[in-house]
Amino acid sequence: MASPATGQRPSRIPPGRDAVMAKAEAENFPVASWVLPRATRSHLLALYGFCRLVDDLGDEAPGDRLALLDWAEAELGRAAVGRAEHPVFCALTPTIRTFGLSLQPFKDLIAANRQDQLVHRYATFEDLTAYCHLSAVPVGRLVLAVLGLDTAERIARADQVCIGLQLVEHLQDVAEDWAAGRIYLPLRDVAAHGCDPERLLEADQRPALVAVVAEEVGRARALLAAGAPLSRSLPLRPRLAVAAFSAGGAAALDAIERCGCDVVATRCRPRPADLARRLLETVRARGQVSS
Repeated sequence: MASPATGQRPSRIPPGRDAVMAKAEAENFPVASWVLPRATRSHLLALYGFCRLVDDLGDEAPGDRLALLDWAEAELGRAAVGRAEHPVFCALTPTIRTFGLSLQPFKDLIAANRQDQLVHRYATFEDLTAYCHLSAVPVGRLVLAVLGLDTAERIARADQVCIGLQLVEHLQDVAEDWAAGRIYLPLRDVAAHGCDPERLLEADQRPALVAVVAEEVGRARALLAAGAPLSRSLPLRPRLAVAAFSAGGAAALDAIERCGCDVVATRCRPRPADLARRLLETVRARGQVSS
């Protein structure tokens, strides 16, 4: 059998669609889509399945992850012409065809996971956001395309929201990422607050790490603020779905601040009441973007 790096079927088959979609109940992506019509929801879930599988290949798969990601990119190409074999990619074919989706956002998501195998730290905030342009921005662009609402200004707003959401996830997972050998905090900020990245989780580093997290919380909030004018420009159902994403990020930041920005000592997860409040604020916020 040919190597997976050639795009051939790998010897260790990635999880099927049922296993991938079983994670949906705990994820924000499919939950937000339930306010949308069934047909739209099925396309969004196809996107979710792709995102989830590619992330799993990059984060959890045993063996040669780069080869598996090469296989995923080849399978994506086959999906575009209706020749995919894996069920996650087979489900993606109608979505690509129905909306004439560019394959570049999908390839960017694969590229982000390749980068995760090679780059484990980012020197500056700009470096980190450049990574987010691969790992998060494509999701928002694909969602807007499926909704048929992808104007230039909406895309720009969605890019900000997606980067903000990715930063929130990084803040929540500081300890988990560090245990895996990764730091998704700008090293320049870490150094500026007197924190040693080699001893990031040790008790004597905690005050400095808290200060770093507090700074990144402010940056993430500024990016998520783009969610209010974005959602206000959309029809009701998409407005609620899109608002749910940015509201979820804002509520997560509330949880981090409620824990004193100590993301190591406390599992900082949003409370339902905070999520509902943030959703209402986002939906009702003033401000429009052009349609």
